[in-house]
Amino acid sequence: MTGHIVVFITVPSPEEGERIAGALVEKRLAACVNIVPGVRSIYRWQGKICDDRELLLVAKTRDSLFERLEHEVKSIHPYKVPEIIALPIIKGSKEYLDWIDESAAT
Repeated sequence: MTGHIVVFITVPSPEEGERIAGALVEKRLAACVNIVPGVRSIYRWQGKICDDRELLLVAKTRDSLFERLEHEVKSIHPYKVPEIIALPIIKGSKEYLDWIDESAAT
């Protein structure tokens, strides 16, 4: 393990995605956030099956920053229960992982 993670966050609109991505990078909670359009989510919410168009944010950061990132996302996200899930980066180029370390605060 490298001590780095990729965090997935879904958002309802480009504006929300830009707002959250900008906040995470500005506050050095993520080195980079990709905004991926065209996500279709089918899920169960409050007993109903929902089918929504969303965008996916893909944030690259350090594992040690997850709790702060999660708190920030929850404080500005419009969903009551936003998707905030992290996957470990098992391997990566040394230069890229070093850049994450430099760009995301500890």
